[in-house]
Amino acid sequence: MKFLSEKLWFPEVTEATEDGILAIGGDLSVARLLLAYRSGIFPWFETDEPILWWSPDPRFVLFPEKLKVSKSMRQVLRNKDFEVTVNTAFNEVITECAIAKRSGQTGTWITRNMIKAYTELHHLGYAKSVEVWNNDQLIGGLYGIDLGNGIFTGESMFAKESNASKVGFISFIQNSEYKLVDCQVFTNHLASLGAEEMSRDEFLKYIKG
Repeated sequence: MKFLSEKLWFPEVTEATEDGILAIGGDLSVARLLLAYRSGIFPWFETDEPILWWSPDPRFVLFPEKLKVSKSMRQVLRNKDFEVTVNTAFNEVITECAIAKRSGQTGTWITRNMIKAYTELHHLGYAKSVEVWNNDQLIGGLYGIDLGNGIFTGESMFAKESNASKVGFISFIQNSEYKLVDCQVFTNHLASLGAEEMSRDEFLKYIKG
């Protein structure tokens, strides 16, 4: 694991630890974040930690054509109880993701500096948000990175009502033309939607392909 300075660089991803930690330090500038995502690297750290950069092997990904939609979720989508929009409330979505209570977590990795950095990426067209509404109330959503290479990197999601984040995620993927969705690391929630493991080498081929 290498320590980063102000110099804009990352070590080779093969230098990551077994857990996937590649480097520590640096900053959250637009240039560094874009270099990270284009290299198969992402930041993930708690409020009281320095910036940690990750490149896990294997990677957790979802092929849109393998998206699993349960019978009950298909009914929810057919009912059209929720309205789904894209890029209409980025700040609200990332803020809700930051304050959402999560099992086993006492803090959040979406710090004020992270919100500032990803909001800047949003203004530049690289970060996208998906909003789920019920009677004009924001009740779910997600955000992530789109570098224009056919890959969407999901960062975080939240739900204030049952199925809200699933509705947003499924609707967004079904109505997109992505070849791959980067889910980064394993979660049961994403596994239930069809996400699977892929070697880092194979993942990098998609990133650079």
